[in-house]
Amino acid sequence: MKLSNPPRSLIGLSGIALTVLMGACTSLKREQSELAVPGRWQGRASSTVPLDTTSLPKWWQRFNDPVLNQIIAEALQSSPDVRTALARVDEYKARRGVTKSNLFPTVSAGFTGRASRTDNRQTNLITNSDSYSTSLDASWELDLFGKLRQNFKASSADLAQVTEDHYGAQVTLAAAVAEAYVDLRTAESQLAVYERNLATRGETVQLTRWREQAGEGNSLETQQAVSTLEQARATIPTLKQTIEQTRNQLALLAGKTPGALNAQLMKRQKVPQPPSVLAIGIPAETLRQRPDVRAAERGIEAAVARVKSAEAERYPTLTLSGSLGLDALKSGSFFSPEVAAANAAGSLAAPIFNASRIRQTINIQSAQEKQVVIAYESTVLQALNEVENALIAINRTNERLQTLNGAVASAREAATLAAQSYEAGQVDLLDVLDAQRTLLSLEEQQTLTQGSRTTAHIQLYKALGGGWSKQG
Repeated sequence: MKLSNPPRSLIGLSGIALTVLMGACTSLKREQSELAVPGRWQGRASSTVPLDTTSLPKWWQRFNDPVLNQIIAEALQSSPDVRTALARVDEYKARRGVTKSNLFPTVSAGFTGRASRTDNRQTNLITNSDSYSTSLDASWELDLFGKLRQNFKASSADLAQVTEDHYGAQVTLAAAVAEAYVDLRTAESQLAVYERNLATRGETVQLTRWREQAGEGNSLETQQAVSTLEQARATIPTLKQTIEQTRNQLALLAGKTPGALNAQLMKRQKVPQPPSVLAIGIPAETLRQRPDVRAAERGIEAAVARVKSAEAERYPTLTLSGSLGLDALKSGSFFSPEVAAANAAGSLAAPIFNASRIRQTINIQSAQEKQVVIAYESTVLQALNEVENALIAINRTNERLQTLNGAVASAREAATLAAQSYEAGQVDLLDVLDAQRTLLSLEEQQTLTQGSRTTAHIQLYKALGGGWSKQG
């Protein structure tokens, strides 16, 4: 078996390629973001402590609600959105593997068999012949100018980006479950307020009837009391509808069928109380923690690598190939073949004229790089805006809740005094009904504000990038 001698030709081709590499020079300027990140939050309250990133992955535990903890844990395991994001991670792992394989040689094997029959009518001889051949072929594109390596870098950045998207899906899901849970407990608290008010108004109706029977009142007062009682009662079905539908929403977020969480949610609970002290850091810490910002950074890395790969298209490609073939007249003769051949070759191909296709491809990739940089800046601005808005909401709902707490206490005392005065015949029924309406309105506002304050804390934790972990 005789091998050809390729080293000189290959060395010559490599020399030509290196010469072209030394002659090629221009490289496009990389896009960079010049967005300035502030050093502190505008809405930062006085009762804040440095950000504890170790508690952010499970921030909901700060609300001390075991039911909420359990539902979020189930959702993070079963949610279709999170499972889909995780499947995309598996997909891009495989894509990166395909890209990485281009850095290595490819080897293929082939086998052919042929049978022929010759019938000579003049000699009446029939000749049968068989022939077999097998080959082992190899090909390898040498990555002289880094095109394949840049493609692998881009693929790796794509994988990192979808991984951050998976973390981002966890952040979004945990916040959505917590907000729905707060909506449920808020509606339950509203229902409790109306039930207490119905009991009080029922007592007022009974009192007006007794006064009417005793000749101290009249039918008008009785009907006015009944009217306000039924007006409050009409709200009960709406609240029950909200409660039942919110339970189904929580089941949907957890990837379960409607009603699957009813056993856990059936017992009424108060609106979860947020921690008294906020744990926030500087804006730069938040940007490092948020998966969407990190994903945008990985997108920039992928775009830069693709621009460099497009630029490398201007340079020659060097491909090495070789094959080993064996031919035999019988299938059992492969260990002593009649013919054995081997060859090796190298080919160098360089673009000369392509109607500016390569240049336009570079322009496309450069424009896409500029787009992802702008998208990164937009993501950063959105992140900063979400934190500031959440801080504003926390500060303002705290102020509103403090005012409402005082107003409710006064309204409750006024309603009690009005009922006592009416029973003693010192005030009209309208004063009692007006005091009860005021108390109901203020208690409802108080309950809704408690829910809004807790939701504002949830939005802050989401804005800070909490709710994900690499183990999740």
